[in-house]
Amino acid sequence: MKEYRDNGASLGWLINRKTRQVEIYRIGQEVEVLDNPTSLSGENVLPGFVLNLAAIW
Repeated sequence: MKEYRDNGASLGWLINRKTRQVEIYRIGQEVEVLDNPTSLSGENVLPGFVLNLAAIW
């Protein structure tokens, strides 16, 4: 994720299927860790986008 952030990505999701955790990376913020979320929002980067995690888990 560091490389993505270094190249200008303003939102990144690191999805770990084994632990059912998602790390959310945002510019200028600490990493947020979610346990077993049902979906992820594209926030202001991808307005209206929602990733349903049911198919991934």
